[in-house]
Amino acid sequence: MEKVKHFLKLVDLSIDELSYLFDRAKIIKANYKSYKKTWTLEDRTLVMIFEKASTRTRLSFEAGMNQMGGNAVYLNTRDSQLGRGEPVEDAAQVISRMSDVVMIRTFEQDIIERFAKNSRVPVINGLTNEYHPCQILADIFTFIEKRGPIQGKKVAWIGDSNNVCMTWLQAAELLDFELHVSTPKGYEIEADVIDSNDNVFQYDEPMKAAKDADILTTDVWTSMGFESENKERLKDFANWQVDKKMINEAKKDALFMHCLPAHRGEEVSGEVIDGAQSVVWEEAENRLHIQKALLEYLLLGKQ
Repeated sequence: MEKVKHFLKLVDLSIDELSYLFDRAKIIKANYKSYKKTWTLEDRTLVMIFEKASTRTRLSFEAGMNQMGGNAVYLNTRDSQLGRGEPVEDAAQVISRMSDVVMIRTFEQDIIERFAKNSRVPVINGLTNEYHPCQILADIFTFIEKRGPIQGKKVAWIGDSNNVCMTWLQAAELLDFELHVSTPKGYEIEADVIDSNDNVFQYDEPMKAAKDADILTTDVWTSMGFESENKERLKDFANWQVDKKMINEAKKDALFMHCLPAHRGEEVSGEVIDGAQSVVWEEAENRLHIQKALLEYLLLGKQ
């Protein structure tokens, strides 16, 4: 049997494959905007398994699959045997015999890795505690649309070293741009991860990380699963808000990005997220188009 191609981390794709996806997403998006059908996934079924709550991930995958002529089936672990202790390996065997591609949004990366090992069809990471590769695909696609190639550019990550940050880390190495990270003390990226990546630079001062950046990006201070730390995090992250002063440190035409949902007045000021440099709505929409290109590529290869 031919080896199945999964997308569990950004580095599962090569530079060539990523470039193809960005080019293909542009075509798929243009077709969609001009009411031209791209029904390359007709009669194909996507199963979406959710253990974590979602708005954008569910909507973009479900709508995307429908727009490509296919079907999407929603499964929540609370309402399926997975939530009653069925082994992940067994579920993978069954689900992958009844569908063409599976997207999973869950907690530990290990869960999705185990599922993929036992799946006959491609598995996509819709978000884990460790990585959020579909989000970074959308972010980079948005930058390319607005500013051209990302190679050699500077991305400033301000805030928690969470799953989105860790995926930016992989992207920096793969696509050869600089990632300037600033986190409060105690929330840093592990030293061995930084040491092995020549494209990543860590700063104690968020203003220094933001200096001359092409993209200024952040996320909520308290990610899903860390709610019990919320009070403490609000104190620890107080100086890491992306506000007007910080965005003024970046390049004049810098873009502000956020994977959403956002908390105005916490990780970002209302003035920045609703300002002229913010591309958060385009970024959210682009989840739809880049994921359509991804689904098509994993199922059919290059078109």
